[in-house]
Amino acid sequence: MTAYETYNEKELVQLLIQGNEFAFSRLFQLYHQRIGAFVKQVAGTGPVAEELVQDIFMKLWRHREKIAEVENFSAYLFTIARNHMFSYLKKTGKELAKHNQWKTNNLYRQYNLQHSSEEDNYYKSLIEYAVRQLPAQQQKIYLLSRDEGLPHADIAGRLGISLETVKKHMVLALRNIRQKVAENKDRVALEFLFIFLLL
Repeated sequence: MTAYETYNEKELVQLLIQGNEFAFSRLFQLYHQRIGAFVKQVAGTGPVAEELVQDIFMKLWRHREKIAEVENFSAYLFTIARNHMFSYLKKTGKELAKHNQWKTNNLYRQYNLQHSSEEDNYYKSLIEYAVRQLPAQQQKIYLLSRDEGLPHADIAGRLGISLETVKKHMVLALRNIRQKVAENKDRVALEFLFIFLLL
């Protein structure tokens, strides 16, 4: 057992802010699996998902000075992960649009990222429909996260349930929404719809 394994998370975070690589390594060990599970919900398994996880932790290292202003390290790390996945999906969506546009000789223009307000409303309505189909507890937790921007810990406190229960319901909610969207999608690539889920 190394000395850093005896430190609690708060102490490790303080050492990380100071640029301590061993503390960073220990935090990586503590959060790698949870961040990986989050990433795989969007990117699937394999080298791409692992690369995205590595990118997320590198962002944490590069911006470690900002952590001094953070009260909840776990929520902060998952915010970095969420924003990184948003960028990934946006990039993936753009690349998919270019590929399909070339492949179908401009027939893909109707699905371009420059959607009309009518198309935007269609996407939002599709997701709102999927959210309405969620079980009550999943719906409540998803809306608290999406509409009020509450981190998982705050949602747990407000609803009087454990943090792990909140996380479990969020994973199930996102999975159910994606399934509903996939079943009801019309003219839009699923990758673009994922972007709205993360807003």
